[in-house]
Amino acid sequence: MKLKVCGLTQMEQIQELMALGVDYLGFIFYPKSPRYVLNHLSLEKIAEIPFSQKVGVFVNEDLAQLLKIVNTANLNLVQLHGDEDEMYLQNLREKLNPEVKIIKVCRVGENLNLPKNHQNIDFLLFDTDSKAYGGTGKTFDWQLLNQVKTDQKYFLSGGVSLNNLAQAKNLNPKPFALDINSKFEISAGVKDLELIAQMKELMKV
Repeated sequence: MKLKVCGLTQMEQIQELMALGVDYLGFIFYPKSPRYVLNHLSLEKIAEIPFSQKVGVFVNEDLAQLLKIVNTANLNLVQLHGDEDEMYLQNLREKLNPEVKIIKVCRVGENLNLPKNHQNIDFLLFDTDSKAYGGTGKTFDWQLLNQVKTDQKYFLSGGVSLNNLAQAKNLNPKPFALDINSKFEISAGVKDLELIAQMKELMKV
């Protein structure tokens, strides 16, 4: 399994995470988020980060604005965490650089409903349902994932921690990547690098 660290805001920490061998770096471009990256780093600074798996997280963003951010910040993946519909996905795929991958969130409550059409999606991301957009730090019933009938690779998000890593490893189909955020923070946007290093090591076992 690969590891994505989301909600990054500190350049020094980003450099340390790259040295740790993290697979994906996640930047939140949702102004209402306490981890809104543009309060800390410019698009040009993000573009300068020498890393090939930079993920931009967006919530119901205007398409033209999203494309501008992706191009200026030199992002490699777009994560849609809002209510973006099939038409939005189709327009995005047509206008986006074909090398940029699309991750679409599936918010999971009591049930798990997959998108009807996967043709414009490269990865799914399962996260805990909530009234607000973005991470909750809470887990959903991961056993629901054992019922998933899809060949699509997926990221697992929502309360992923050291305590439930073993459970994540036993899922079938297994997650392509784990998406960590609030359980590995000192404060919003400031990561606990020691905990993340532990997670990275335990994922190798």
